[in-house]
Amino acid sequence: MPNKILSFEMSEHIYMNALLYDFIVVVLLSLVIGLEQRRHHMDEDEGSDLLFGTDRTFTFIGIFGFVLFQLDTINKVLFMAGGAVIAILLAVFYKERIAHRQKYGLTSIISALITYCLSPMVITLPKWFTLLVVVTVLILTEVKSVFFAISKKFDKDEFITLAKFIVIAFIILPNLPTTPISPKLPLSLYDLWLALVVVSGISYVSYLLRKFFFKNSGIIITGVLGGLYSSTAVTLLLSKKSREKSSKPHEYATAIISAIAVMYIRVFLLLFIFNKYIAAEAFVYLAIFFVVTFAVALFIYRSSKSYSLKKAEEPNSQNPLEFKMGLLFMFFYLLFSFLSQYAVQFYGNVGIHMLAFLAGFADVDAFVINLAQGNFTFDISFSLAAVLLVTTSNNIVKLIYSIFLSEKEARRLLIWGFGVVIVVNLVALLFLIAR
Repeated sequence: MPNKILSFEMSEHIYMNALLYDFIVVVLLSLVIGLEQRRHHMDEDEGSDLLFGTDRTFTFIGIFGFVLFQLDTINKVLFMAGGAVIAILLAVFYKERIAHRQKYGLTSIISALITYCLSPMVITLPKWFTLLVVVTVLILTEVKSVFFAISKKFDKDEFITLAKFIVIAFIILPNLPTTPISPKLPLSLYDLWLALVVVSGISYVSYLLRKFFFKNSGIIITGVLGGLYSSTAVTLLLSKKSREKSSKPHEYATAIISAIAVMYIRVFLLLFIFNKYIAAEAFVYLAIFFVVTFAVALFIYRSSKSYSLKKAEEPNSQNPLEFKMGLLFMFFYLLFSFLSQYAVQFYGNVGIHMLAFLAGFADVDAFVINLAQGNFTFDISFSLAAVLLVTTSNNIVKLIYSIFLSEKEARRLLIWGFGVVIVVNLVALLFLIAR
């Protein structure tokens, strides 16, 4: 009997502690939302006569919901009735607000309803989810001006682009089969489309940054963002642009070398997404390449007598989700997948390094993803050597482009800059092979 009493007292104690904890959480979260509403209304210069309430009112709404939810934990009739009362009061407030102020915003009303729902969320759902909801409410309330500024920059084409990405990433991808296309090509449609989604996603981020946040950026920033999209495209376009009479060779050379530095970040991201083992092995090498390349770009820039940054034409304003670009990437991806199997079958592991060198002339992303995704029996060092080889080969290609397309002074700087980067790449490659 004493044990049963003790057990009952312990259960009661635990229940009281949990109840107190949930009550405090509801009060604090309701108060935070209310305080944010007060600050929001101060910025909006709302009249106090037409405010539904702020800190105290929202706190009372949270407490009201908590009490009603606890009084009827089975049927929740009281809680639903209380919600109906709050909804009626909010509807009356909204009607009067429209009549007197001609303001139709629902932010405060929706926030109040969410505050009323905090109690069931805190009691029945994981605490992290409730905190996530509150943080989301706070952020969305505060970024009204940011959303307004962004929406002014959006046109119908941008929404179509966003819709395309949602379709290819969240509708098509999950429904594709994961079985290999054929015994000779151990690649599924899911693997192929996932590669397209990842590459398009990285390019899409670069596209959005360049279009909405760095639209009037200097040429160097433009080169950096373009490198996240395609360092080869940056080299081609800016090499040609350097021939203009008003151009500054040092700035164009700096932008092109900076794009090469960003290419190493892009390669690491692809490796990290598709094969974390190769990514971990490649991190030190790619980090060294990035630092060296960025240092070369900085040296070229500082060697100029003028440090002014001029606005530049975007390296590539083309939509990264364009159908033709997607088909081209998938073509190279399938080609490298087939050639990889062929190279291993007839030339052994050496065939992969031969293919890596040739891939630098075509599409680095397609080869890197194929290597990371493929079911090869290579050790990690061998795969890493192939990654270093394809980036080195690609830099040689871009050096050739810059020699034939760029202005004389820019050409001299680019030959020197690319030379340093390529030599460092080759030294690292020889060290890796000899290790």
